[in-house]
Amino acid sequence: MDAVRYRGRFAPTPSGPLHWGSLVTALASFLDARAHQGQWILRIDDVDPYRSRSGAADQILWCLEALGLSWDGPVVYQSLQQARYQEGLETLSQRGLLYACDCPRRVALQGLAKTHAVYPGTCRQKNLGFISGQHALRLRVEGTIIEGVDRLKGPFQVNPQEALGDLILYRRDQVQAYHLATVLDDAAAGITHIVRGEDLFPSTPGQIYLQHLLGVATPRYAHTPLLVDPSGAKLSKRSLAEAAEIKTPSQRLRQLLDYLAHPLPEDLANASKEEILAWAMDHWSIQRLEGVGPIAIANSTP
Repeated sequence: MDAVRYRGRFAPTPSGPLHWGSLVTALASFLDARAHQGQWILRIDDVDPYRSRSGAADQILWCLEALGLSWDGPVVYQSLQQARYQEGLETLSQRGLLYACDCPRRVALQGLAKTHAVYPGTCRQKNLGFISGQHALRLRVEGTIIEGVDRLKGPFQVNPQEALGDLILYRRDQVQAYHLATVLDDAAAGITHIVRGEDLFPSTPGQIYLQHLLGVATPRYAHTPLLVDPSGAKLSKRSLAEAAEIKTPSQRLRQLLDYLAHPLPEDLANASKEEILAWAMDHWSIQRLEGVGPIAIANSTP
């Protein structure tokens, strides 16, 4: 792998402090970048004001710093990139790829299983005149096959129209949607590699489809196993997973590396966080996570 061309990123949503599942992903992303002498960018995905909590971004930065996970360059905030997103919407609109949608979510997904919530295209042929605040903007996703290779999951082929339907790129509450923002921000930052949680794997074909439409490069993806609670539920802020506590950084790094299938050798039992990270960068191999299923933890705070 060309180290010069490696630019990774970690992009948490500031809806609360980082929990242990988030930290596992952050460490995996950090180590993969550093092991290849690449850069690691920190982006705060605060484009959605309804999910962002005051002070959460500062908590995230403090947590990463406490563990020694240093990033390159200034922190990027999505809330400051509105001009970029508007330009992207205008580009797609001029090509006739967007349409206005007035379907409430409960109507748009009526009769569809929650695990396969694909918009049935209700507004595709309505030719609604878009009114911000009343309509969403959807992308016309055509039936095609998106092919890719995930570094952990292997090759995949997905028809995004069947799997995702017409994606919302601008919400009716006047917020830029996740898919558009992340694709444009990754392209602007020159991101070449993305290491993120497996829960985001279903979003990948839609993002690749959008990358193709916008003429931007597709990064190499790796989706890491999720941390789950004793019931098998994914740790998440929405499920009220407890914030990660970093009173003893060395101990916490050791636990995180255990979850990432990189247990420390006994001679580093009393090592500092700097020594632990140096060892981890030297020994990191993302392939150790191939075939690893959800990782259960005894408690939400190890």
